[in-house]
Amino acid sequence: MFVDEVRVYLKAGDGGNGALSFRREKYVPRGGPDGGDGGRGGDVVVRVAEGETTLSAYRGRHHYKAEVGGAGSGANRHGRDGEDIVLEVPPGTVVRRDDHSVVRDLRAPGETVIAARGGRGGRGNARFATARDRAPRVAERGEPGEEGWFVLELRLVADIGLLGLPNAGKSTLLSRLTNARPKVGDYPFTTIQPELGILERDGRGLVLADLPGLIEGAHEGRGLGDVFLRHLSRCRAFLHVLDASDEKALAGFLAVREEVRLYDAELAARPYVVALNKLDLPQAREAADDLRTRLQAMGAAVWAISAASGLGLPELRDAVWHLAASAPQQEPLPAETKERQDPTAFHIVPEGDGFRVEGVTVERRVAMTDLDSERAVKSLQRYLRRKGVEAALKRAGARSGQSVRIRDHEFEFIEGDDE
Repeated sequence: MFVDEVRVYLKAGDGGNGALSFRREKYVPRGGPDGGDGGRGGDVVVRVAEGETTLSAYRGRHHYKAEVGGAGSGANRHGRDGEDIVLEVPPGTVVRRDDHSVVRDLRAPGETVIAARGGRGGRGNARFATARDRAPRVAERGEPGEEGWFVLELRLVADIGLLGLPNAGKSTLLSRLTNARPKVGDYPFTTIQPELGILERDGRGLVLADLPGLIEGAHEGRGLGDVFLRHLSRCRAFLHVLDASDEKALAGFLAVREEVRLYDAELAARPYVVALNKLDLPQAREAADDLRTRLQAMGAAVWAISAASGLGLPELRDAVWHLAASAPQQEPLPAETKERQDPTAFHIVPEGDGFRVEGVTVERRVAMTDLDSERAVKSLQRYLRRKGVEAALKRAGARSGQSVRIRDHEFEFIEGDDE
């Protein structure tokens, strides 16, 4: 099954906890702190794999988690870094956040992006030793890895897109021009998924894409076109295929052009040529001259062919090569970086009967504090007071006994002095 959009939940690995340990050896009466640091959590990486053409591998599984970092231990042994998890996707995959902002437009094989970064490892107590505190009984927990919902959206990368009404003969033409072997039949909507083929010449190749037949109203959800219209955006130019034996061929051409324009006016402005197909049929030969004249009056370059018999295909191949050579390259979608904020800044948000404190550094400090350690909690309290969080809560109206939530942890606010 062709799958061109999936929604996945990505969780990078948490950092490993730092160790709380003291050196204990025979004949060493004053062993100092020797707790090692935790390892970094693994990243979630999205990478373009050559040969992949669909996102179907992610159709039945939607949650992916990288490995957590190893915990530190005594003797200053640091924890092992967590393994990254790599999601392989086809060329042309756009990685979006759940708000649909673009993380990266991945086009070339081997191109990668880190969608979710692993957390930092916590520091062991050896890192906290000072001249005033030679035996610190504090160690950090690992930082949580980034996580969230993402959308993987495939937009096929092709030089030329084949457009036309159902049963115009696009699939047969693709098989005669390229190495593609699409399923074909004498009924509408033979093609129910995009097909790619390579048109080769002098050791070079053009990628041609046969997109499922568009019908009037496709941009509003009719037929198959609304599912695959996004793939037009990757095509540098278009080859319109008309069934010349159909008395409504010209009206069908105009309808397809209008559907493209309604979906994206910029696409309709890209270069194109027209192939009048099925010249092996008598009624097509009779209509071809009139169709050619009327299309040329609209500014279209026209070739009369028969995909079934091969009539006119050498000339059409030349035309497609010249079309691709004159068409501009399409630039990747720009990444949308989130607005950078001062990581040390924080703000107070009323929440129910209490308050929530939001801020990158404050939230990280809480997440990496061992809340089961009385000394670590006291250190956190001093940090919050020093950073002005306690004073800001007072100004916001916080009173003793009210709940204060920071990240996933809830605390009870106790008024103290403003030192």
